[in-house]
Amino acid sequence: MPDLSNRTATFTDSVIRRMTRISNQYGAINLSQGFPDFEPPHPILERLAQVTKEDFHQYAITWGAQNFREALAAKIQHFSGVSVNPNEELVVTCGSTEAMMAAMMSVTNPGDKVIVFSPFYEN
Repeated sequence: MPDLSNRTATFTDSVIRRMTRISNQYGAINLSQGFPDFEPPHPILERLAQVTKEDFHQYAITWGAQNFREALAAKIQHFSGVSVNPNEELVVTCGSTEAMMAAMMSVTNPGDKVIVFSPFYEN
């Protein structure tokens, strides 16, 4: 295999992978990675079986399915009393990294300095 670029020499395992290795070494409970050791709740399994027989099987749109955004807006209204427009005032992301980057890119410009306190999420 040809050598990779010099910058790859500094790449290390992710924090999640490293913590999994340490957890395994010491028999610790691994809170860094989702390895459930229990059966999923039966209502979820039953609903999953129903969904597999329905029309479409694909990922939801990346900004969140309409019914999800509406349910989220209703939950925010219920618990905080704040009314939000599910189509204009909510951001649904595909994970924490996308959420973090969307937030950072919304409030910073190229060249801005950002302070990151430790401990921090590695990405």
